[in-house]
Amino acid sequence: MSKHKKRSPNASATGNIRIIAGSHRGRKLPVLMAEGLRPTTDRVKETVFNWLMPYIPGAHCLDCFAGSGGLGFEAQSRGAEQVTFIELDKAAAKQLTHNAQLLKASNVIIENNSALTFLQKPSKKFDVVFIDPPFRKQFVQQTVQLLNQGWLAEQALIYIEMESDASSTELAGLPINWQLLKEKVAGQVSYRLYQFTA
Repeated sequence: MSKHKKRSPNASATGNIRIIAGSHRGRKLPVLMAEGLRPTTDRVKETVFNWLMPYIPGAHCLDCFAGSGGLGFEAQSRGAEQVTFIELDKAAAKQLTHNAQLLKASNVIIENNSALTFLQKPSKKFDVVFIDPPFRKQFVQQTVQLLNQGWLAEQALIYIEMESDASSTELAGLPINWQLLKEKVAGQVSYRLYQFTA
């Protein structure tokens, strides 16, 4: 897990993420160490994509707080039909665009926007959604409620990663049509997989 670092507007990439499997297996992508950016560790990512393995090929995926793009690019590498990244930080979004170009990933859409703003008006349905927001911001509950208003395909899978000490309160208001399939804790991080039913 990377430390939170402050970044000047002109800071260059100072770290990297690794794609674990798929067509870009072993590829390292540069990332910006923006304040609050917390790339999912390889160990957690490997577990999550073991859970998701049967569902990623051909899926339309949404990475709500894309940051480094580690989750979305992993899904793209593993055969997702299309991946939409939402990232508020302008420099981080620019880095995502650059990394998509490095991978020659034509099936990637990058939105430089707030996830909560983007999700106000449903425009399409997603099969797999990643929610990995900055810690201590209480974004999970708001994101979940917006997603449940027309963004999710039948039987869609939703991955949520958050600080473990806040998970009980943040997840208390989850919709009743979200079924918990898997959950684990790694250090200070709690991560879970849910399935949506219409």
